[in-house]
Amino acid sequence: MADRRIGVNPFSYTERTLTEIEAALSHDRLQPYLDAAGGDRARALRLYLWNTAVSAAFYAPLQGLEVVLRNAIHHQLSGRYGSAWYENLDAGLDRGALERIRQAISELTRSGSPSDAPRIVSTLSFGFWVSLLGSGGRLESGRKANYEMTLWRPALRQVFAHRTTLTRRQAHGPLNELRVLRNRIAHHEPIFARNLTVDHARIFEVMGWISPEVRTWTAHHSQLPALLELPRDAGTIQF
Repeated sequence: MADRRIGVNPFSYTERTLTEIEAALSHDRLQPYLDAAGGDRARALRLYLWNTAVSAAFYAPLQGLEVVLRNAIHHQLSGRYGSAWYENLDAGLDRGALERIRQAISELTRSGSPSDAPRIVSTLSFGFWVSLLGSGGRLESGRKANYEMTLWRPALRQVFAHRTTLTRRQAHGPLNELRVLRNRIAHHEPIFARNLTVDHARIFEVMGWISPEVRTWTAHHSQLPALLELPRDAGTIQF
């Protein structure tokens, strides 16, 4: 039986294998990896596998951050505007946020699920929650939303209770970076050129602003540090 531990990869590439894999995955998809590998197809595929493994390992901490963030935001906005805060005009949600909420309710309705607060909260995307920490776009009336005054100061700054001097922009910046990373992973795009050590640390930094205990628990179980220590194209990733 083949050894399937991280760090062991007995796979050998033949010219036929390389050609068929490249055709199946598409040359365009492999191009960033080929560029990074100097045109060496075997090295490019090993980098592709490394990228896939690291992307998978990011899933758990990113999932943890998303769940903690959305629950904390929901808790604080519920305290200010009621459990159906997303329907309260005083919250001053912009057109984009309201449209995403309508889409979430529509999805729940189509699936036969109740469109109650817990289900709406779990249906809304990570990008939605990060957007609530922005400045806000246009209201449905056409006026400019002011998330600083309607969301941040009365409620959302309490989401990050363990970083009391944090500004809205300081909260939004790293979370928006992580949103970009999450989207790249979700769309199976290359992330190997990013500073992944910084990305990994950023997840736990932000999580610690919300819940230090969850940060410690999640960080303890993260598989990313071990993967990030492995060579990116030396054939050391085995699934």
